[in-house]
Amino acid sequence: MAKLFFDYFLILIFSPIIIIMIFFISLLIVIFMGTPIFYFQERVGLNKKIFKIIKFRTMTEIKNTNFKYVDTSMDLQRITLLGKFLRSTSLDEIPEILNVIKREMSLVGPRPLLKEYLELYSKKQLKRHNVLPGITGLAQIRGRNTISWEKRFNLDLIYIEKQSIFFDFKIIIVTLFHIIVKKNMRSKKNMISDKFKIK
Repeated sequence: MAKLFFDYFLILIFSPIIIIMIFFISLLIVIFMGTPIFYFQERVGLNKKIFKIIKFRTMTEIKNTNFKYVDTSMDLQRITLLGKFLRSTSLDEIPEILNVIKREMSLVGPRPLLKEYLELYSKKQLKRHNVLPGITGLAQIRGRNTISWEKRFNLDLIYIEKQSIFFDFKIIIVTLFHIIVKKNMRSKKNMISDKFKIK
């Protein structure tokens, strides 16, 4: 309950800035990329419940009528100049605030991953679904896509063990600092995360 109030309190305090940023980024996407503005994708949340994450669209649309298969091998080439900026600054994540309001996510927690990964997790790794996923988390401030999946999952478990309002606040402050100094931000090399596979 304390975590819920913490999330809502911060969103309320910063809501004027959030609304202004959403408006202007949406306007830029419409001008330079057209519609749709937002990108929706199914992710796994608390207790392995599937939900649709909301992000700003950063890629050109795939004109494909075959809904059973979409080739993602060219995703890096599909990212637009505006999309690269949004990803490198993590501004594409701002709409996830709506997921937080709907209690599908929290401000801090393990990042929500693709549902096809569920059958690949070990029993230990499945514990990451014992808490709400987050917009940012311990793994994001410790290396993000530049570290291995194993290390990311270990950091998720460390967060679950140590989670508290103070720990969440610390992670948010460090996240903002990293955004300002562009530390651990997504470069062209790690703009798209590698797929999780069992070794």
